[in-house]
Amino acid sequence: MTSGNGDGKFPVEVFSARTLPPDVRPYYPPLPEPRRTRSLIIAAALFGLTVLSTLVAGTQFALDYARNRPSSLDTFFGAYSAIWREPRLLLAGLPFSFTLIGILLAHELGHYFACRYYGIPASYPYFIPAPTLIGTLGAFIRIRAPIINRKALFDVGLAGPVVGFLFAVPALAIAITYSKIIPGAENSAPLVFGNPLLSRMLLALLRPGVSSADLLLHPVGRAAWVGLFATALNLLPAGQLDGGHILYALASEQHRRVSLAVATILVLIGGPAMLYAMGVAMPKVFGQVWPGWVFWGVLLLLLRFRHPPLLNRWEPIDRKRIVWAAVALLIFLLCFMPAPFTFND
Repeated sequence: MTSGNGDGKFPVEVFSARTLPPDVRPYYPPLPEPRRTRSLIIAAALFGLTVLSTLVAGTQFALDYARNRPSSLDTFFGAYSAIWREPRLLLAGLPFSFTLIGILLAHELGHYFACRYYGIPASYPYFIPAPTLIGTLGAFIRIRAPIINRKALFDVGLAGPVVGFLFAVPALAIAITYSKIIPGAENSAPLVFGNPLLSRMLLALLRPGVSSADLLLHPVGRAAWVGLFATALNLLPAGQLDGGHILYALASEQHRRVSLAVATILVLIGGPAMLYAMGVAMPKVFGQVWPGWVFWGVLLLLLRFRHPPLLNRWEPIDRKRIVWAAVALLIFLLCFMPAPFTFND
């Protein structure tokens, strides 16, 4: 995930960008050393905390996997007391933690090196630790200067999801190959994780005849699942998400309208699902949708849809990048889940 391209405090588009050669890369002076040092220290501290929080989450996934039972919120918080008594249990969380950290890091480094290629100053990746079931809220980089043209914006927005996806796919494939078959495992689970299209395709290919309801996914596969979920969220064509950057590069004049439509749809499908989860009489179909979409829709609405302008917004996108836009759409469809989390009654 990227956090925009500059603070937008000056009307950069009033400059005569039409006269700029299309392949000119702007020069930005190097950041002062104290700022670089402070940024590195903050990034390293957050990275360390995220490794710890994902180790805790991975330990619970590993313990539940060893006991042939699905993970849930009920067992998750018990991991903290168990690890406090036996810190060595954290070693069991290494496969999950390192896989998830690797996927998220690959995603952010995709953005980072795309920025470096175009000479755009960007921060180191910042990870977000969280005491949640998956141990993190993701990661992001901060872009510290305006982006010159559509090509640069498109490439920066696309690089993260593509690289992260390429790391997640083999991890998920390996995990599915070696996961356990426990009849009715999913049906007895208090918390059920959704199955993206990619997971269903790999399961049919690698474990033919095995139902997803009977597959107890290895912790490495659960980490890959989180990576796919994060990829789908980032590719939503709205705001300053990666998908929003891609949309702005393709059709800046439609960015605000599409962003508003996406946020509205998320609220409209998540709202009834939330009411259903609260016990309000609603059609059962809403039980198959994630109530959390309301949060994401409202968040997008609160953040509005202003996208930092480009120095040269007149240069069109070439055909090669239009093909890559179709690839991004395909990745989104392979990763997206209407209900990433559901609860059994």
